Amino acid sequence: MSGTLRVPGDKSISHRSLILSALANGESTIEGILDSADVRSTAGVLRALGANVPEISQSMRVTGGGLRGLKPSREPLDCGNSGTTTRLMAGVVAAHPFSARFVGDQSLSRRPMKRIAEPLTYMGAKFEFEHGDGLPMTVRGVDLRSVDWDTGGSSAQVKSAILLAGLASAVEVRVTETARSRDHTERMLRAMGVDIENDGNQVCLRPTRQIRPIAIQVPADPSSAAFFVALATLARDGDLTLMDVCLNPTRNGFVEALKRMGASIEEVRQSTSAGEEIGTLRVSPAELKGIRVTASEVPAIIDELPLLACVAAGAGVELEIRGAAELRVKESDRISTVVQNLVAVGARAEELPDGLRVFAGQRELRGIVDPRLDHRIAMAFGILSAATGNQITVKDADCVAVSYPAFWDDLRRVAA
Repeated sequence: MSGTLRVPGDKSISHRSLILSALANGESTIEGILDSADVRSTAGVLRALGANVPEISQSMRVTGGGLRGLKPSREPLDCGNSGTTTRLMAGVVAAHPFSARFVGDQSLSRRPMKRIAEPLTYMGAKFEFEHGDGLPMTVRGVDLRSVDWDTGGSSAQVKSAILLAGLASAVEVRVTETARSRDHTERMLRAMGVDIENDGNQVCLRPTRQIRPIAIQVPADPSSAAFFVALATLARDGDLTLMDVCLNPTRNGFVEALKRMGASIEEVRQSTSAGEEIGTLRVSPAELKGIRVTASEVPAIIDELPLLACVAAGAGVELEIRGAAELRVKESDRISTVVQNLVAVGARAEELPDGLRVFAGQRELRGIVDPRLDHRIAMAFGILSAATGNQITVKDADCVAVSYPAFWDDLRRVAA
């Protein structure tokens, strides 16, 4: 394993750059956006609502129509597989004087939307669900009122839905979480001139009438980079340099967990864009030890937990994850999917109500993995296979297009 790699642009920042550019007054430029199925869903929803969003490209110009500049759509808003598109755009639509019907694929339709419906309903919007609290979902927007909301958990999507609703309605909103979730929305809003303040686990957005356009350089996605950090850590020899990675401290949970396990990872901060720190990661192979991940650590590592489980299995060390029940309502039940597939290839693992356990012991790993069309699980087992040299076949491997269409090509490029 060797080389230098720049993984695609950050998915979270890509979604937000499109949404906030469409709500700005004037022309924003976006460089290095992630071209994936999820980000295309956000672009498509914005276009359906009348926003001037061009086709996804590595250098884009988006002319915003202002905070209340969106128009009713004649068609349902198709969010594909993207929970981020659904929840963030529900917050935006809730502040506009029209109704919109949100739809998605089978997987997204099963994911819970009550968590955003409750605070937005309290602010004055109306929600109608056709099946339980998933999609299809109709949002009836109004002039919203201010809210001081305790989420009772830690979710950047819930927090961002409330912040975007308050932004578009020009009302003050305050959101409190049990632990601070990723803060890309706050950083980008601040860079666009919004009065927004983080105080520990609480964020307060004050009323504004407009946001200014911005030039955004989307950094490389740390969740995508994590797969290659894992590969380089588990490899027998060589080293790997990952360029232009977003080093936001609310996204560094995977790197910190691997360092606790004994990984050799060097971080070099080099620049900033739209409030985000950007730098380089240099990774070399290392002998790992087992760790325990607790609830307080989960928000900064939530997307990488399936990968961490695969790293533990590949290194033959023990891992226990607690406080991660949120994994059960992602693109798949990631706790069940990860454990069942680890067992299927010969590792020893078990489910916990709010997490999982991987048992120590080096074992030969062989078999067929069914990621249940979950992109992160497909990539995690792809790394496990490449890093250990074991023969693991991943079904429906093209599901990685949701977040990293070129993943398999990049893996072949750096793995001997």
